[in-house]
Amino acid sequence: MEKIHAHRLFFGDLITAKAGLPLGNELAAALASTPREQFVGEPPWKILTPIGYIETPSDDPAFLYQDIVVSLAGNGPLNNGEPSLHALCLAALAVRKGERVVHVGAGTGYYTAVLAKLVGHGGAVEAYEIEPGLAQRAMENLAAFHHVTVKSQSGTEGPLLECDLIYVNAGATEPLSVWLDALRPNGRLLFPMTSASGVGAMLLITKQETPAFAARFLVQAQFVPCIGARNESTAQKLTDAFRDGRWNKIRSLHRNDQPDDSCWCSGPGWWLS
Repeated sequence: MEKIHAHRLFFGDLITAKAGLPLGNELAAALASTPREQFVGEPPWKILTPIGYIETPSDDPAFLYQDIVVSLAGNGPLNNGEPSLHALCLAALAVRKGERVVHVGAGTGYYTAVLAKLVGHGGAVEAYEIEPGLAQRAMENLAAFHHVTVKSQSGTEGPLLECDLIYVNAGATEPLSVWLDALRPNGRLLFPMTSASGVGAMLLITKQETPAFAARFLVQAQFVPCIGARNESTAQKLTDAFRDGRWNKIRSLHRNDQPDDSCWCSGPGWWLS
C-alpha cells in the first residue's frame, strides 16, 4: 500500500506539472487521492498506443499511474483519457470550491470524481453518460460522493442544471445552445470541437456581460463523437477550418447568423471570430 501511495502522489505531481501547474496544487491532490484502478475495470488493462492496444503484464496498479489512455470496453473506442490532457483542461477551467459542474461524457466516472474533489462538498456535479454500461459503472464508482448525480442519458438535451462550468468529453461540432444557456455569469464551457475525422481542439468558452462570449482553443485533441452534438455539414467545414492554421487565433463566439470578415467557422446560429 505504501508503494502504490507513492506512485499516486508522484502521478499527481507529474501530470499537473506537465499542465504547467506548480507543485502542491489542488488538482494534483485530487488525482493522487483517486484510485484509477477502481474506474478502469479488471486487469490486465489495455493501454492505447500508436500501434493499437497492449495489455499490462500483471495486475499491479502501478502501471496505471502514467500519462496513458486506458480502454474501458475491450479494444476501444471508449477510453479513460490521457491524464495530462485532462489536467490541462481542468487547470484552464479553474474549478473552484462550491461551484456547480455539468460533466458530459463521464465514462466510468474517474474525471467526475476529480471534479467532485475540486468543487468540494459545498459544490455539486451532475454527470451524464449515454452508454448504459458505463453509466452504471459510474454510479457504482461515485456512490460515496453525495454531491454527485449520475444520469444515464445524453448531456446534449435540456434543460441542464444551471451551472458554473460544463466539461464535455466527447467531440462536438458546435457549442450547443443547451450548454450555453445553462451557464451562469462568468460560466465556462470546455469541449472538444472536432471535424469529420474526429480531430480538432479543445474550445474554452466564457460567458461575459457582452453579447459575445470569450472563446479560445487550448490544445489539439481527438475524441469519440458526442451523440446529439454533431452536424455533418459543419463537421466538413471544420475539417477545412482546422487545416488553415488559424484555429489558435480564435477570441470570441457570436450567437447569430451574421458572421463578418473575422469569421473562422460558422454553424446554425453561431460563429467563431
